[in-house]
Amino acid sequence: MATMRSLLLLLGAAFVASSASLLLLKQGRREVILNRLHLRRRRTSGSGTPPRSLSPSKKPQDESIPDYSDIYPPSRRHVLAEIPNLPTKLGKSKDQLIASPEKKESVPLTTTLSDAKKTAFTPCEFSVAEIDALGDFPDYAKLSGVPLPQPYHEFDIKKAKPRPYRPFRWAYHQTMSLTKMEPDWWLELESTYEERIKQRQELFTKHGKSVLEALPGSEFACKELMEMSLQFLCARYPQYFRLDKENMVFYNGILNTESKLKTAHPLHVLLNNVPEDFAIMLRDPEKGYYFFRAGVICSALGWNVGSKIGMSLPEIHSPIPDYKEKMQFSMDRYFTKKPTDKAIQRGSWGLEVGQPLYMPPGDPHEKYREVQMADLDISRCHLRVDWQTLRRLPLSGAIVFNFKALFTPVADFRDEPFIPALLLKVLNEGKRSLMEYKNTWHTEHVVKPELEKYVREQVGKGWVPKDWEPHTLDESPWYPGWEEKWHRNQGF
Repeated sequence: MATMRSLLLLLGAAFVASSASLLLLKQGRREVILNRLHLRRRRTSGSGTPPRSLSPSKKPQDESIPDYSDIYPPSRRHVLAEIPNLPTKLGKSKDQLIASPEKKESVPLTTTLSDAKKTAFTPCEFSVAEIDALGDFPDYAKLSGVPLPQPYHEFDIKKAKPRPYRPFRWAYHQTMSLTKMEPDWWLELESTYEERIKQRQELFTKHGKSVLEALPGSEFACKELMEMSLQFLCARYPQYFRLDKENMVFYNGILNTESKLKTAHPLHVLLNNVPEDFAIMLRDPEKGYYFFRAGVICSALGWNVGSKIGMSLPEIHSPIPDYKEKMQFSMDRYFTKKPTDKAIQRGSWGLEVGQPLYMPPGDPHEKYREVQMADLDISRCHLRVDWQTLRRLPLSGAIVFNFKALFTPVADFRDEPFIPALLLKVLNEGKRSLMEYKNTWHTEHVVKPELEKYVREQVGKGWVPKDWEPHTLDESPWYPGWEEKWHRNQGF
């Protein structure tokens, strides 16, 4: 369950410090603290667990789990007064428009926005009527607080290489290494664009709902994500993409295609134009927890959309040891409060034979992970980095996790200072359970000797001090001099 699970699992580690004392307290003491925090508990229910297609609110409730139904992310209503003509359209003054509602009825989890009451609200305090008044492709930069990217005029899709993410750390332990998302790089395109789009389309044709699915109530979040993504592409790569808002047509100059946005499903538009995976988590207003309600994921290793759709965060992570005891409280709490203007990014990595993009349970490629092939050549060994972001959409209040799988030949590390020594340290001395989770063993008999050779060469050339003790680099997730090599490889 590699990428999505790793981000969601590790998110909790970044916030465990604030709640560690609570988690370590005895049950009675913990309940006292929860009461002081005004966290109401779930009521006990004797009902059986329903199929995942039914409302999660009808699932049995554990009285030890806090109730987050009255906890919301920060309101974004104040930006409504800055939207041209919106106060007039809604017949309200600016002061009336930005005022928080005294009584708030939430849009039900499984209800389509068009069928919801006009007075119902989404988690960031936007009413259905206000969302309707904003129309198609509103100013998401203003609504979210995350600016649009700067135009990348010199970008050439035929030559473009992804930034060389090397998210290696030492001391290596299960932490997030979170950084603020760079608005210019939310969706990063590179020279494999056409190949990846074609590959993803073929995966959907073959696997259908196992890679793309949207449950009832997710319709508007899917549309919002699509609009934000297309706005980004047009702003970042204006030489390749154009949006006709009047006729609702998106023009892709790389593929020479047109997407009719009024008739195409938003997730299909993303599948056909954006080589990223997206998972959409929506808030259940009854208890305030988040559920995986829609997504297009073609890069999963060991799981797929069909096996996780409809699940809550705890259900998604139920197979993970210690999740409930050590992570669940912090994770649920983090999701309830996550602001729209504080998107984050991080990288997850592994070593692979070849470039497996989509590997559901039982995939033939899994056999490579079971043996150390005697004839394996270093040219077949790749670093896979899943570069990930997590952000909240402003209008629907959905939390979207997206990631892109990037592959780099291990042989490229030869001229990347410090990287061979740092990776070798992790492979040799990393905590056994974490390295088993990464599934690096099947490549190590070839990769380790090669890295040892690179280390000797780099020390001999004076690139790395002989007595250097491997540690997380200041440039992480990159390495010293990466930009020069990156530009040289692209030719621009």
